[in-house]
Amino acid sequence: MNPIQILMYHQVGRFPAMKAHRATYCDHRRFAAQMAYLARFGYTVLRMDEALACLRGERPTPPRAVVLTFDDGYENFYEYAWPVLRRHGFPALVYLISDLIGQPARWLAADNLATPPLMSAERIRQLRGEGVDFGSHAVSHVRLAQIDTAAIRAEVHDSKAALEDVLGEEVRHFCYPFGSHDRRAVDAVAEAGYASATTCVRAPATPADDPLTLPRKAISFGDNLIGYFWRLHVKNTPKHDFIRRDGQTFAERAAAA
Repeated sequence: MNPIQILMYHQVGRFPAMKAHRATYCDHRRFAAQMAYLARFGYTVLRMDEALACLRGERPTPPRAVVLTFDDGYENFYEYAWPVLRRHGFPALVYLISDLIGQPARWLAADNLATPPLMSAERIRQLRGEGVDFGSHAVSHVRLAQIDTAAIRAEVHDSKAALEDVLGEEVRHFCYPFGSHDRRAVDAVAEAGYASATTCVRAPATPADDPLTLPRKAISFGDNLIGYFWRLHVKNTPKHDFIRRDGQTFAERAAAA
């Protein structure tokens, strides 16, 4: 089947030139050009649930399938990204940090970066009403593989419950902060009942993947349209093995059904 490219964005807006932390930022003009590229060349932008159905073999996968994900829930998504997405009719999945809703992105201060505001609960509900999908990015944006098992469970389970209170509906998708995950984290995500979880492993998503360790491709500040084309079409080789539960890939589930 055709692979699905899950793309990872963070902030979209107006930023000065930079040499470090480039995957945290996307210039708003380049973002607009990237979305126009997807529209012009016939890409199909899927919701995550639609992508999962394709990977399970429940529906055909379009030849140029993309999922757009945005980590952290920055307010600048509303100002710069969402108007462009709406213009093209593209869906998006935004991962929220449940304890930092409406607060600054204070973890960025450790790298001497600006700490822009994250969306408020009111903004989240507004965007949900306009069609944006939301998932969990844990409670406190901590590296899950570096904390104890009880703390992992709390980050995974408590964020789901808190976000469901904000949204008034089930939260089905999770994203590992910093891409940090180990077997304990994957097990906690499975136990909490999430349908998917995304990593920072750079590769296209295929039926050979576990739905709770899906790969993504980060879009960087410096990506012009040539770089964007390269990320969409180059088949990256993961630099480490996926940490997954045995027998839980999409293909294995389909074979057992």
